[in-house]
Amino acid sequence: MQEFQLNGINLHIPTDCLTETLIQAITSGRYEQQESVALERHLRPDDRVLDLGAGAGYLSSLAAGIVGGANVVSIEAGPQMIAALQANLERNEAADATVVHGAVVGNDFADTHIEFHSKQAFWASAITSENAEGNSRVSRVPALRIGGLLTEHQPSVVILDIEGGEARLCDTSWPDHVRLLIMEIHSKIYSNQVIREIFDGMSRSGMTYMPWGTRGETVVFQRITPPNA
Repeated sequence: MQEFQLNGINLHIPTDCLTETLIQAITSGRYEQQESVALERHLRPDDRVLDLGAGAGYLSSLAAGIVGGANVVSIEAGPQMIAALQANLERNEAADATVVHGAVVGNDFADTHIEFHSKQAFWASAITSENAEGNSRVSRVPALRIGGLLTEHQPSVVILDIEGGEARLCDTSWPDHVRLLIMEIHSKIYSNQVIREIFDGMSRSGMTYMPWGTRGETVVFQRITPPNA
């Protein structure tokens, strides 16, 4: 287990889930930097946060510092990260956050479980191995349909970083209670056509590009408020 301090958050991460590149990203402050800036800029105390791909719990812990742990739901697919995620939330005074083990899938996914490819660097783990480098540990994890998660947990803010699984979720119907979506778009995985489909899908759900907080591959989408609302 290795210990890190990042932006006031205390993280303990299993050594076998780290690589030198990932360690450097954390110690230099680059780890989830763009997402944390967007989160801190836009999150309000009355928000409820759904963190899809919570990893070690860094963004979930930041969110809990603003909205309280009881208003944070952390979803993580990696079996090797669940205990670390829960422990990190507890050590950052967010023990009452909800932790759910599973991989987020589209509403049309038929099975109850899905294969998950765990990389040594936990941030590169994904439900697809197409973009993965090197070996991975494959396990069957619960499949969590996005529609069910949104209905059950009623988030107003969603953080979405699931390493190439985002595109299949953006064509879903995002309910009105979601006012903000912070998403990492993986341009090394997605073609320009797929990125366009992501934006088109969010537009159909009444969400549009928000320039404040968007930086690099981290894109913020906001709910469009009707003129007479």
